[in-house]
Amino acid sequence: MAVRIAGARKTFSTPRGELTALDGLTLSVLAGERIGLVGPSGCGKSTLLELIAGLEEANAGSIAVHGEETAAGRLRSCALMPQRDGLLPWRSALDNAALARELAGERRARARADAAELFGRFGLAGFEQARPYELSGGMRQRVAFARTMLAGKPVLLLDEPFAALDAITRAEMQEWLDRTLADEARTVVLVTHDVEEALYLCDRVAVLTARPGSVRAYVDGAPAGADRTRTVTSPEFTERKQRALEALR
Repeated sequence: MAVRIAGARKTFSTPRGELTALDGLTLSVLAGERIGLVGPSGCGKSTLLELIAGLEEANAGSIAVHGEETAAGRLRSCALMPQRDGLLPWRSALDNAALARELAGERRARARADAAELFGRFGLAGFEQARPYELSGGMRQRVAFARTMLAGKPVLLLDEPFAALDAITRAEMQEWLDRTLADEARTVVLVTHDVEEALYLCDRVAVLTARPGSVRAYVDGAPAGADRTRTVTSPEFTERKQRALEALR
């Protein structure tokens, strides 16, 4: 079991009083599994990723990643990719990707060499020295994902990584991410507001309730590596999407 959450509750203090983001949430993720999280806005999806990563602590319940329940222990196993790419404008694409290794204490030359190995696989060859403003939205997301992968953590937490992209680029990036993850033995928790994206990219999709969030239903995703256009237009996929949308309502 890579991630185990039992009865998690998370509250925040606000000027209007206590806000409960999650309540009684229970979720398990197998090692190597991809699970998607969908739910209404404000239901605690991003908060859940922060709890898994050890950036926040639950007020009640338990959270373990590879058996570690402490925040520091969970953080050692998790790499979080936020919705915004967070690329540093003064660093090249290669140096942005290498940042994860540098922060882990690796020498800059070695970190850059490790990042360069990914650029060909990620469709970034030739853009190593480009600054973020010179890259398209999809390319910036690839650089950000390379940085996340180079952190070397077994659990990847992806928070709406394609939300800022146009529909065509988003579809292309979904296919690219599906192929890329097929070559990586990582556990993935993907937060998205796009039900179709979650079902296409993930083995399972957990549908959360409105705030305070808890798991309402699970829906099986599409087989990994399937052609996207053929998959999302198939009767089986359409039926699964309808079930997920009904659970959301």
